[in-house]
Amino acid sequence: MNKFLKFLAAIVICQGAGILGSFFTINSVNTWYATLEKPIFNPPSWVFGPVWITLYFLMGVSLFLAWDKKINLRWFWTQLVLNSLWSIIFFGLQNPTLALANIILLWVAIFMTIKTFWKKNRTASLLLYPYLLWVTYASFLNLYIVILN
Repeated sequence: MNKFLKFLAAIVICQGAGILGSFFTINSVNTWYATLEKPIFNPPSWVFGPVWITLYFLMGVSLFLAWDKKINLRWFWTQLVLNSLWSIIFFGLQNPTLALANIILLWVAIFMTIKTFWKKNRTASLLLYPYLLWVTYASFLNLYIVILN
């Protein structure tokens, strides 16, 4: 497969994970989610879309770079699955407590992906730092939603 097609595939795979999660989010964000008590540091709903599209793009570039260097992708696939599962659990099942357990596992998987990528391609690793920071923030949001509700 040529590099352009590999790059395109990596972006589509990661954006696809986001699209999958959005199927569960879209139906709950203006109904069930709107009724929840949220912490003061909860951003407006419109922030989430652009942030996630950007993060999925960065994940895709990171995946491409790691794939190109033949880096072990086990942790990458694990975090991508956990990422999609979070939306299914939080919004689809409307279960913030179970989603909190999931997001903790997601954070660990992202950290392990960064660590694995660092050994062979630092750029691939560094591209995941904004994702780790956002998931850290999202973890606190999830925790406070559990506490407040």
